[in-house]
Amino acid sequence: MFRDADDLLRAIRDPRIKMVDLQFCNLFGGWHHLTLPATRVDEKLLRRGEAFDGSSVAGYAKLEAGDMSIVPDPTTAFEDPFYEQPTITALCSIVEADTGVPCSRDPRGITLRAENYLKSTGFATESVWGPELEFYVFESVDHGGDTNFTQYKIESEEAVWNAGDPNIKHRGYCIPHAGGYYACPPMDRLADLRNECVDILEKMGIAIRYHHHEVGGPGQCEIEPMMGPIQRMGDVAMIVKYVVRRVAERRGKTATFMPKPLHGEAGSGMHFHQFLLKDGQPVFYDKARYAGLSKLAEAYIAGMLSHGRSLLALTNPSTNSYKRLVPGYEAPVNLFYSLANRSSSIRVPKYAVEPMEKRMEFRPPDATCNTYLAMAAMLMSGIDGMKRGLDPKAEGLGPIDENIFTWSDEKRATIKPLPESLAEALRELEADHDYLTAGNVFTKELLDVWVARKKKESREIQSRPHPHEFAMYYGA
Repeated sequence: MFRDADDLLRAIRDPRIKMVDLQFCNLFGGWHHLTLPATRVDEKLLRRGEAFDGSSVAGYAKLEAGDMSIVPDPTTAFEDPFYEQPTITALCSIVEADTGVPCSRDPRGITLRAENYLKSTGFATESVWGPELEFYVFESVDHGGDTNFTQYKIESEEAVWNAGDPNIKHRGYCIPHAGGYYACPPMDRLADLRNECVDILEKMGIAIRYHHHEVGGPGQCEIEPMMGPIQRMGDVAMIVKYVVRRVAERRGKTATFMPKPLHGEAGSGMHFHQFLLKDGQPVFYDKARYAGLSKLAEAYIAGMLSHGRSLLALTNPSTNSYKRLVPGYEAPVNLFYSLANRSSSIRVPKYAVEPMEKRMEFRPPDATCNTYLAMAAMLMSGIDGMKRGLDPKAEGLGPIDENIFTWSDEKRATIKPLPESLAEALRELEADHDYLTAGNVFTKELLDVWVARKKKESREIQSRPHPHEFAMYYGA
């Protein structure tokens, strides 16, 4: 990555560089790119950006006002190892084409507005974030359907379901159902793929904490970047997804961040570690209190959990998200916090004992979210909790240091549940969104566009027969 526009321009003017790729995401987190010959890129373009038709990109502009511009951020740029022609890729922000004013729906810009709103409250001057990215790598995925059929079929070389198949050459190694956590080669056949991903990311200037095989038997992996500022970590999450997909493709495989691609195996989440600093000093630490959390940290946690049901419309915005958030797996289903309890929505890591390590981890989200919007929404919910001085214990939000799945149904019913569907989460967002629009961080217009799009997705799934329904109801 590069220090500034001058540093980037020097690299682009190297005769070896042939193309400059400008990448940006739509409102819903989908990834787009526009490629320019390196000879076209100059100081003016880096400053004003390149025009594009915003009306053709999901969530940005109406047809009658579609002209917008993408402005590259030099600090996100890297030499892209995946193109045949030597290419520098940069992530971009979205601005109005005529004025250069940041677009109110630009996800990168919303993270900065949320951070500025945090500063205006006086509670802290910086938020620090660490997303954990879980994903599956498969050999092949085939899916499709029509009026009279629907199907998908997944293959993984690690899968136990292939054991005994006479058409496959076997070496005796496969990962048992739900047995992939920290699996070691030769059972873990994806270690070299992850090594390649991490090597590329490190060369791009993205520091990685670690990678490993996840609990899902057939091909589930995790890569965890080191923590950093809110907008930077939104960029990092998008780049990690890009690199994982391209490396998998290059190796003849396919990678997905879909929350629940396999029935009966662990889903893929994107947990977010987070804490606040004020003038470089941690504000979440108090050694004398529960889990070493300050009163301000507890208020932040209470804000997140009190708005948790509406928050999930942004952090878990797919119908598939709620197939992961079911009892029986590590994914949470109730809104409470705890020290080291993985059935809680917010976990305080037990190993984070130093002041600058003290943080909390929000566990429900998954990678179908727009990472920028998800982090901004989480931050706004925490700010609201601090402003109102909420006490999680008084609100019935924990701490609970027990396995709640051993409780009776009556006792467990006393804890507020997560939504069970996207439609339910969207109804919660419609009823509870003032904490997001505070300081004009999220506009009501943006939230209306979001809800309308996601309601349409929810109806598309609700109206389609599911293959398993034939097993349950065909003979009714």
